[in-house]
Amino acid sequence: MHKIVLITGATSGFGEATARQFAAAGHRLIITGRRKERLEALKQDLKTDVLPLVFDVQDKDAVFAAIASLPAEWKDIDILVNNAGLALGRDHFNEANLDDWETMLDTNVKGLLYVSKAVVPLMIARQNGHIINLGSIAGKEVYEKGNVYCASKYAVDAISKSIRIDLLQHRIKVTVIHPGAADTEFSKVRFKGDMDQAQKIYEGYTPLRAEDVADTIFYCANLPAHVCINEVNMTCLAQANSFYYNRSGNA
Repeated sequence: MHKIVLITGATSGFGEATARQFAAAGHRLIITGRRKERLEALKQDLKTDVLPLVFDVQDKDAVFAAIASLPAEWKDIDILVNNAGLALGRDHFNEANLDDWETMLDTNVKGLLYVSKAVVPLMIARQNGHIINLGSIAGKEVYEKGNVYCASKYAVDAISKSIRIDLLQHRIKVTVIHPGAADTEFSKVRFKGDMDQAQKIYEGYTPLRAEDVADTIFYCANLPAHVCINEVNMTCLAQANSFYYNRSGNA
């Protein structure tokens, strides 16, 4: 059965790969992001019914206005993929930029909350739905210079566990996926366009691809109605956790 899937941050990385995966299976997509031209280009590229919504998840009013304005035929959202998120900077706590902290918390935590809060009533009305949140292994183990980024992903983990309990009575599934190192725009954004520094993160090993994470999201979303995968921790073969890598070039 074809479903309506809302994906935040669909203009690149995990979000774009997830949109392509669900579109290939014929599902209808609501794709969101800040970059209108990328959303429109993705819409043209996908061979399915697509509704693009341009807004920044940090903007509470814009989030609620966008969801409230959905045409009736798009309101029965079956799956919400809270993918929008980012890391900014990798600095010791005492040297970190406060604006970076604000942006990470406003996007990774408050943005996820805003979108979920806006969509959940539509799921409750039907007593059906699935929320899939993108966390990070940084939300499982802190690492040097990770401070507030790690904290934001710890929050995603806690929010996911909490809303799973709160929405249990409404038959709404909640899954949180914690990827490790993945070769997307993540490091480029984190290091603010410094491509040399961004590429050093992946030296000596093969990281996850966006498609690997999209495959996992798709699998979790297509299990029988009585089955919910609560949590997935996933890394590439060369990564054991937030600290340990095999950079020998053999993995």
